Amino acid sequence: MKTSRSILSVFLVFSTLTIQPLWAQNDVKEQLIVPLSDPNKPGFLQIGLVNGSIQVMGYTGKDVVIDASLDADGKAGGRKREERPDELANGMKRLSTRGGLDLTAKENNNRINLSTTSINRSVDLVIKVPQQFSLKVGTVNHGDIVIENVNGELEVNNVNGAITLTNVSGSAVANTVNGALKATFRSVNAEAPMAFSTLNGNVDVTFPANAKFNVKLKSDRGDIYSDFDVDVDKNQPKATRTSKDSMYKVSVDDWVQGKVNGGGREVMMKNMHGTIYIRKAK
Repeated sequence: MKTSRSILSVFLVFSTLTIQPLWAQNDVKEQLIVPLSDPNKPGFLQIGLVNGSIQVMGYTGKDVVIDASLDADGKAGGRKREERPDELANGMKRLSTRGGLDLTAKENNNRINLSTTSINRSVDLVIKVPQQFSLKVGTVNHGDIVIENVNGELEVNNVNGAITLTNVSGSAVANTVNGALKATFRSVNAEAPMAFSTLNGNVDVTFPANAKFNVKLKSDRGDIYSDFDVDVDKNQPKATRTSKDSMYKVSVDDWVQGKVNGGGREVMMKNMHGTIYIRKAK
């Protein structure tokens, strides 16, 4: 009976899901309004895209509102898919949109899993969530990730794009490969460690002036700056010696470590090509 109840709850969730397709000019647009099981409790949203951008904004409403857009010619975020014209069409108007947007949102106990089967085409998502919301979002190509005005645990991953967190509270683990990473915290969860890393780009994070944390910092080919007075660990970098095929390699752990405002949970920041900035909120 427990299994049948869970299946029934899924059907009930889908029955309350409002799907509103929107058409403007040649764009393919769709809006999903997802009610929460308990609007008075915090929620969680998970999204994973292959191509596209993600913007999540906290607001005062109780539902999760998802706006997705895709150009009928395969364009999203200003990028247009290159394709050969069909010579046999001979000037005919194309009516098909290659399936349009296939967007699915599943909600169970305030946890929403949002997915799309549009793998080869870029999808731009603009999502409004209640302010008490945790997120696990990621994309690979053709888009940035922007999150603002939410309070919760944030896990954000990108590959070819930037990550921007604005006026957020709680904690964050954010990583991208090719793009800048910028975060501004209104308040932080003193009990949660955080991490920010990119391969190619700056790491720029602003914390409240009274935030207490330990820093672990490394920029392979850039500089590190801080508004805070950092009590830097003066110990010498640790050397590690490894052997393989009768050859020895000595590597030096050149992380900068220290304490801010007496110290607390660890905040790690790392990049290779770029600069690290640790800013104090004014």
